[in-house]
Amino acid sequence: MDQTTLGIGTRLQHTQHGPGVIVGVKYATYLISFINVGIKEIEKTDPQLDEIIPENITEEIETHSEVEKSLLKILRLWGGITETVPLGDRWKNGMMLLQPADKSQKPKEIPIDVFFHKIVMLRDRLRVLEQNINSHKQLSDEDKVNLQQYITRIYGSLTTFNVLFKNKEHWFIGEKGSKED
Repeated sequence: MDQTTLGIGTRLQHTQHGPGVIVGVKYATYLISFINVGIKEIEKTDPQLDEIIPENITEEIETHSEVEKSLLKILRLWGGITETVPLGDRWKNGMMLLQPADKSQKPKEIPIDVFFHKIVMLRDRLRVLEQNINSHKQLSDEDKVNLQQYITRIYGSLTTFNVLFKNKEHWFIGEKGSKED
């Protein structure tokens, strides 16, 4: 595969970083937004890249840095992948203790920041899954609605963790909260 002519919008798979989309093209590198790790600059000749769905294949180099900046800003605002979500003040520097019922077993301590980060990443990945379902070309509307119901129920199961979020707009909302009155 000739990876030096891929364009913005091309979907790729990277052995180390997972799936991603080209969001910028430079002379020797691509700016790729990866679902799991955010935006990375990768060499065009990186052997760990595999093309999934080509888009805008061209030999031109994107030199409009303002266009790149605007696109990256939009992706950050709406992609949900690199969103900074503040932890509630009372939980900062806290520890979570998982105590087994059997007192002879050692409890597990987890920094609450680490646990919170995992919850935020879970939420972000659910959002990406939701977007992929809604934009899938081969699923019928009925299939999309059926799959969307499962995602809504997952959000409902995660409402317990809303106590960790500083701002209410970051909360999980399940089935009961999503119904309009």
